[in-house]
Amino acid sequence: MSGIKQESVARFKNKEALVGIVGLGYVGLPLMLRYNAIGFRVLGIDIDESKVVKLNAGQSYIEHIPAEKIAQARQTGFEATSDFARAAECDALILCVPTPLNKYREPDMSFVINTTDAIKPYLRKGQVVSLESTTYPGTTEEELLPRVQEGGLRVGEDLFLVYSPEREDPGNPNFETRTIPKVIGGHTPSCLEVGVALYEQAIDRVVSVSSTKAAEMTKLLENIHRAVNIGLVNEMKVVADRMGIDIFEVVDAAATKPFGFTPYYPGPGLGGHCIPIDPFYLTWKAREYGLHTRFIELSGEVNQAMPEYVVGKLMDGLNDRGLALKGSRVLVLGIAYKKNVDDMRESPSVEIMELIEAKGGVVAYSDPHVPVFPKMREHHFDLSSEPLTVENLASFDAVVLATDHDRFDYALISQHSRLLIDSRGKYRAPQAHIVKA
Repeated sequence: MSGIKQESVARFKNKEALVGIVGLGYVGLPLMLRYNAIGFRVLGIDIDESKVVKLNAGQSYIEHIPAEKIAQARQTGFEATSDFARAAECDALILCVPTPLNKYREPDMSFVINTTDAIKPYLRKGQVVSLESTTYPGTTEEELLPRVQEGGLRVGEDLFLVYSPEREDPGNPNFETRTIPKVIGGHTPSCLEVGVALYEQAIDRVVSVSSTKAAEMTKLLENIHRAVNIGLVNEMKVVADRMGIDIFEVVDAAATKPFGFTPYYPGPGLGGHCIPIDPFYLTWKAREYGLHTRFIELSGEVNQAMPEYVVGKLMDGLNDRGLALKGSRVLVLGIAYKKNVDDMRESPSVEIMELIEAKGGVVAYSDPHVPVFPKMREHHFDLSSEPLTVENLASFDAVVLATDHDRFDYALISQHSRLLIDSRGKYRAPQAHIVKA
């Protein structure tokens, strides 16, 4: 074992290392809390100065992460900064930055590249750099490797490079950072060894694979598996609806089979950072190899069509009541991408709102987790969450249930909505004013 590698591994095992986390969002913040909780000093680095100020003041900007946990971390060695020069102090640099798609549905690698460029002047011997952002196979080798070696450091000897995809599920009480197994691939065997030493302190089970590419592909398979199955059940929803069959009843019945079936439920489209985006990373990279991923792309098409399907059902429901969508007041319930969180990334609810507005409807929303519509990269509404009262519900021509938060009073909603479009299967018993979408 080389001296540099030996020292790096020892620093993680002895918890002497300073762990640097770049990007303090839904992935980086829980990881920070985990390393802090087990006795590591953690430095958080983010370009967003407002996040840095809040964290250093012991405040949180993510609903399911309480401020008390941030305040406690501050008292036990956590600090946030926007100064990338401080990367030099860190023994590990874990990159948890966004990897969205551009308007052509191609990977936008600017956050990963800009972050790597920002830290590369401060890299030194003995550090491990880990990318956690979801991306296409080859990113670590093609984009990070040449950049981190620009200053003369050799990866595998002086510096260690790994890819270990995030597996956060915001708002899921059954799992936490510690209990979710961590996949990791290294650029060289030495890189892998140091990377495992970094993560095995904080995660109960670390799963090694043969390369960074294999780790990158693992993350894509996990999310494409989900996207394809949701695409399948969304397509079956449309067929079942035409046949007068309740797809939720069918999925529930099929789920009683104790082998060979996993229940996936339909909805208004896919949201979150991973499921709607990841398939496009693979389809884009596959073209380089002369391959056309028809199966994956088809599921993407089906899922992308769901917001329009929901709005079509809304228009049909209004039409049956002698109303046009144009000029109608429509309340969208739930604008986070999944229940019980405040995460708005890729939320199909926002697309539903935009479609309603584009067709002349007057749109409002109610979401107990999102009091004010946030600034987003591509969407903007100057709206605040509407209170769910008897009078307010009754004042709208239609209500669209887009995200089924537990905090909604579903009996109140059903009782006082004139027309209710249910895209989540919350109302199983047929009612004249409820349209299933």
